[in-house]
Amino acid sequence: MNSDPKNITDAEWRKKLTPEQYHVLREAGTERAFTGQYDKHYDAGEYFCAGCGTQLFTSDAKYNSGCGWPAFTKPSDAEAVAEHRDESFGMIRTEVTCAKCDGHLGHVFPDGPPDQGGLRYCINSASLDFEGEDD
Repeated sequence: MNSDPKNITDAEWRKKLTPEQYHVLREAGTERAFTGQYDKHYDAGEYFCAGCGTQLFTSDAKYNSGCGWPAFTKPSDAEAVAEHRDESFGMIRTEVTCAKCDGHLGHVFPDGPPDQGGLRYCINSASLDFEGEDD
């Protein structure tokens, strides 16, 4: 497989990812609310891009927003994610993608905990891999 994730072909992505991961990461899809494996997951550890392995979030920034998707107050490194204006479905939102492979992660909203920066990174479980502190 190509070493630069931005140059991986569609066929290579389809081989690497599950159908749900491909739909979310490569087609900007969304998993159904309350169905993702990391929605109610609060183990200590780090969350990585399921496409390229880049560290994206830590468990310290995860909280229960009640939105049905994993929610984080901030990325582990501001350079790990990119934000883009998203006007799909008749809405104006801010899409969040992996800065390394351009994989769609979810969206960021300005309704997070005020005492932690006020942002809610609403992220699809299918776009994430988790590594626990005990792993």
